Amino acid sequence: MLTDKDLNQLKDRNITEEQVERQVAQLKRGTAYVKLIRPATIGDGIIRMTDDQVKQMTDAFEEDREFYQFTKFVPASGAASRMFKDLFTFIENGVETKFTEIFFAHIHSFAFADDLDQACQKLYGMGIDELKKQNRQVEIVKALLLEDGLNYGKLPKALLKFHHYEHFDRIALEEHLVEAARYATDPKGVARLHFTVSTEHEKPFLDAIDKVKSDYEKKYGVRYDITYSFQKPSTDTVAIDADGELFREKDGKLLFRPGGHGALIENLNDLAGEIMFIKNIDNIVPETRMETTVTYKKALAGMLLRLQQLTFEYLEMLDEGDLTDDDLNEIMRFAKEQLHIDIPEFIKTYEPMEKIDFLYDRLNRPMRICGMVKNEGEPGGGPFWVKNNDDEVSLQIIESSQIDHNKEPQEAIFKASTHFNPVDLVCGCWNYKGEAFNLTEFVDPSTGFVSSKSKDGKELKALELPGLWNGAMADWITLFVEVPIETFNPVKTVNDLLKPMHN
Repeated sequence: MLTDKDLNQLKDRNITEEQVERQVAQLKRGTAYVKLIRPATIGDGIIRMTDDQVKQMTDAFEEDREFYQFTKFVPASGAASRMFKDLFTFIENGVETKFTEIFFAHIHSFAFADDLDQACQKLYGMGIDELKKQNRQVEIVKALLLEDGLNYGKLPKALLKFHHYEHFDRIALEEHLVEAARYATDPKGVARLHFTVSTEHEKPFLDAIDKVKSDYEKKYGVRYDITYSFQKPSTDTVAIDADGELFREKDGKLLFRPGGHGALIENLNDLAGEIMFIKNIDNIVPETRMETTVTYKKALAGMLLRLQQLTFEYLEMLDEGDLTDDDLNEIMRFAKEQLHIDIPEFIKTYEPMEKIDFLYDRLNRPMRICGMVKNEGEPGGGPFWVKNNDDEVSLQIIESSQIDHNKEPQEAIFKASTHFNPVDLVCGCWNYKGEAFNLTEFVDPSTGFVSSKSKDGKELKALELPGLWNGAMADWITLFVEVPIETFNPVKTVNDLLKPMHN
């Protein structure tokens, strides 16, 4: 039962009663696990390009890029606290681990080392090395993470110093500016970037951009068009308690929780951009190691542009409607062989107009080309052939949380996956008429994830919206392409910055 106060809360967040009803029903139902058919592999859902094909696709990108508008979309919300989880534990208990041993042994290799040394001097009257000699490592970590020091525990990853060069250091945000200048520019030299940020980080984020923007524009001969957005309150979700009732705060108000990164499909949709490059904020390397990444970004984009052009031509034919059997068979072959769209056998029994409607529906969708790297033990999602509730088979990026691991056949398929999702997407978000798709129409809402949490000592069930590149893009045309492992260099912990690709 919703009270008048509840309804005012919903109104403030632009959330409808119907949304709450659907969320509560989903929370009571629990996670709707996906049905895996088989892993996508090379030759069966994953494309492996030869060196010649990579060159052909990069050439295609260079030839056609003047006719398109590109935007680089970088999810960058939230603090970097998880990156320092082991160091926060060290502050609490002071117990050295293998992780902290590595951190202190290589502390001067981090790009933030000089800043940290100055913070230690300011707080304790001595630098890193003197504190280490006195076994005061906890103070060093406090100077790095806490507010009276560098405050890295509360800053977003975008604003952390990632890479050290001979005469300067760069924060993650700067490296994304450099990368965008290499492939996300239009004929007028405008490089568009969009960052999703948290409201509490808005000012330091804008200050950081103001500080470096003009320098990079001069250095790379571009003009940056940088925009940003916040996760919408309307994408927050309710929770339920152990009795299945709406979870309330101590003051009686409804508890709302962020809906996860799947909420960002709204931000992506609002941009209404034509071609979108999507890449996580922490998957960035120094400029000196960017060449492979840039090459494959262009190759993936070139493939998207060529396939999209052909798709649009076929959609115009379907729109006109006067097609022969040969025409329809040609379009079906293209959909199946080039776009990896599953064409059920029973479609052969359809009348010509039914075939036209079927093909038009399957082709008139946003398209994404997703880079995939060989799975070398990274946790997380990967590429699979999946059957949905309507018995439609399609390629999907599936996270571990979407699998019922208690079902042995499903677990076996999941473990047989050969590739991993590094979040390396190029997306075509306009239709063949030059209009922006409404991306929210291509979400599979049933793929939201229900998790058990607690607040104020009380248990609750929480709902995460379908992930941005999982259920939020479930009904897109999807192609998977193998990309080199060198293009995947995430910084999940601070010690990842010590890896060769970040130096």
